[in-house]
Amino acid sequence: MASGSILVAQGGGPTAVINQSLVGVVLAARQAGASRIYGALHGVRGIVDENLVDLGQVSAADLELVAATPSSALGSTRDKPDVAYCQKIFAVLRAHAIEQFLYIGGNDSSDTVRIVSLEAQKANYPLRCIHIPKTIDNDLVGSDHTPGFPSAARFVAQAFAGANLDNASLPGVYVGVVMGRHAGFLTAAAAAGRNAADDGPHLIYLPERTFEMARFLADVKAVYDRLGRCVIAVSEGIHDADGNAIASLLAKSVERDAHGNVQLSGTGALADLLCDAIKEQLGIKRVRGDTFGYLQRSFLGCVSPVDQREAREVGKRAVQFALEGDCDGSVAIRRSGDSASGYAVDYVLLPLADVAGKTRVMEDAFIDADGTGVTDAFISYLRPLLGADMPVSHRLRAAPVAKILTVD
Repeated sequence: MASGSILVAQGGGPTAVINQSLVGVVLAARQAGASRIYGALHGVRGIVDENLVDLGQVSAADLELVAATPSSALGSTRDKPDVAYCQKIFAVLRAHAIEQFLYIGGNDSSDTVRIVSLEAQKANYPLRCIHIPKTIDNDLVGSDHTPGFPSAARFVAQAFAGANLDNASLPGVYVGVVMGRHAGFLTAAAAAGRNAADDGPHLIYLPERTFEMARFLADVKAVYDRLGRCVIAVSEGIHDADGNAIASLLAKSVERDAHGNVQLSGTGALADLLCDAIKEQLGIKRVRGDTFGYLQRSFLGCVSPVDQREAREVGKRAVQFALEGDCDGSVAIRRSGDSASGYAVDYVLLPLADVAGKTRVMEDAFIDADGTGVTDAFISYLRPLLGADMPVSHRLRAAPVAKILTVD
């Protein structure tokens, strides 16, 4: 099989399994007989600066160690190329006789691949461009789910299960802010750690629904009055009726990346605002808040085995599509089995235009009628992705001892 030289890079936010995709590319390229296998350091920026490494010389043992390590082994970037940027990319690719460009990343990275693909066609540069999916937000259009999401969801589910146990021991209100700009999949995953009817999170707020402070406070009061405590999962992307992110309204200045995205994860302001409102307007004294931030993305030791397997497979399939196919595209995961015992997936190549610049949000069937929780359909969707070894909490069940003393 004629394969030429392959270049792989990583873009956007790191995940717990993005290196599985990288190693999948390298192993599949070796098996296919690729003449050279290059890696670009820090995404497309590394191509422009000609900061390349030879992945063909890395031992299989080292590759496996890297595959099991979270975060982007090659480094990442959020650069968005324009025409001039692409011309610099092509100059480096030509110099190294690179014929296949594989980019591991999320929405913005898929758009980068689309731009590079279009500009390569205009420049008559014969380059096969394949996008390899990755994002903890699970918001890529055309996929049942995206590598990186199951592991992050596993972390969120376990973190909220632990926060719920803590909250039950010392009752009060707990607010946990979870990543998710436009899609609430990751925040919704907090519900997967519940094991009893009164386990938290008792309230879940997603960017798919408008957030109203007055209703939020009423919801919290109702749960607190009923249970004497309340655990709340909130997406960082919750917004008002005009579509303004609540977190951005609180910021003194708004930071945006090259793709125009408002930075939401670098501050604990949203958790602080919600906690302060609960204390001041509901009079509840014990109120605590956390912003999960980057912990969700690359938490060592909290990885879904399903996610590991599928992340490597999308890397392998990307090489096959690049070397055997005749078009550019984005690799997607499609579910073909729908139960924990019969779970299975297929892999397809979608046109870049169908994925790039688009955002998937949670389906209405996954969100309950009140907009403060998830349905059984979502839990059924999520369960197979987390892995069969998810820990489960248990309660002490002991018979009460009859009182002897009379209390006045």
